[in-house]
Amino acid sequence: MSDATQSDSRYRYDPTADHAFPDERVNRVLEFVEDDEEITAYLEAQNVNPVMRKGYNDHGTKHIEIVRNRALRLYDLLKRGDVRFNGASDQGLDEADEAVIVALAATIHDIGHVVHRDSHAYYSIPLAADLLDRVLPEFYDVPDAVRMKSEILHAILCHHTEEDPLTTEAGVIRVADGLDMEHGRSRLPYERGGRGINTISSQAIERVTLDEGTDVPVLVEIEMRNAAGVYQVDNLLKEKLHRSGIEDDVRIVALNTGGEDNQLVERIEL
Repeated sequence: MSDATQSDSRYRYDPTADHAFPDERVNRVLEFVEDDEEITAYLEAQNVNPVMRKGYNDHGTKHIEIVRNRALRLYDLLKRGDVRFNGASDQGLDEADEAVIVALAATIHDIGHVVHRDSHAYYSIPLAADLLDRVLPEFYDVPDAVRMKSEILHAILCHHTEEDPLTTEAGVIRVADGLDMEHGRSRLPYERGGRGINTISSQAIERVTLDEGTDVPVLVEIEMRNAAGVYQVDNLLKEKLHRSGIEDDVRIVALNTGGEDNQLVERIEL
């Protein structure tokens, strides 16, 4: 699958690809979610507190598109690498439900921002629970909807680095959240005068790509235009990867392509 898929507003698996897992279910769920007025409103409203009031990086609709697409890309690559996913299986759910857990958790993991930026992961839980009580019955009977809800909420909570993921699905959400780091991500606060370390360092990240690795299932390559990008990689992303449960399955290589003389940092590898 082309890495360009990561920038599409709607994630779709290629039906002609040689996948070892079903994908029609997640596509039906995504179609429903993307046409849902309430979810759309949340994704827009959740950007007000972090960006307009706190001066943080974008956490709205674009952030969700990036995180969801990268989460599903991670899922795809890990499945190709025969990494075991235990969230759905521990609950007796289908393999097809793994991708649904990933897609829904990625979509609504940040809605707690409508309450406050601080501790937003915890505020996301009751709000997401209400949404899931409405969405999941469209696709599942009551017992399976409850099981799906529990796994999605676990993944949402564990995108916060204070909580350790207990499932591979949750680990994917945690790492995917940290992979939204290119310069476009910080455009809004930067244009409004924001010059904090998060904004400056993300301005230095030129490109992030996810591909099959040679010695591990996933290779993440990060191109930096200058050494300021080190903060994004060695602090924020490293913290997300640590204790994610997939740290042994993902290799991260960051290259400084700025071309300056006497570069402080040329390459970082996690």
